Amino acid sequence: MAKVEIKIYPDSILRKKARQVARVGNDERKLAYDMIKTMRSANGVGLAAPQVGISKRIIVVEDMQGDNRIALTLINPKITRKKGNVNFCEGCLSLPGISSDVARPEFITVEALNLDGDILKINADGLLARIIQHETDHLDGILFIDKIGFLKRRKIIKQFGAKVCMEF
Repeated sequence: MAKVEIKIYPDSILRKKARQVARVGNDERKLAYDMIKTMRSANGVGLAAPQVGISKRIIVVEDMQGDNRIALTLINPKITRKKGNVNFCEGCLSLPGISSDVARPEFITVEALNLDGDILKINADGLLARIIQHETDHLDGILFIDKIGFLKRRKIIKQFGAKVCMEF
């Protein structure tokens, strides 16, 4: 397994919608393993393919079960149910050093393909639900800073040297 480069905001791939994976093959499995290695090396808990420069709808997430960390790969994930609402501080490997409270549903159901191409359905809550939502947003070109207040977002964008667009 090889570590891959994490794209840092304002890299344009972070704002593009990723392509569906038509068939799960060796390329997708290798990418997932490389993403897991990269995520863990960076002390992250989730990573989306666009964050490593690949326009594919693939995410990897850490499922913390007690003292054990289990990496899950979700291909073409689709959140089919959301319930509740909770604020929690989020960060992102593509926005190093930045964190902010973000409101997200507390419980979700997600359907995706696994590395064998089989359909899986996960009911998640707490941290796992948050990670899946955060990474799934990346597949649609959405960053957690898009979910915070305008003034705080503007300050962060300027900090990264990106152009600030006026939003009305």
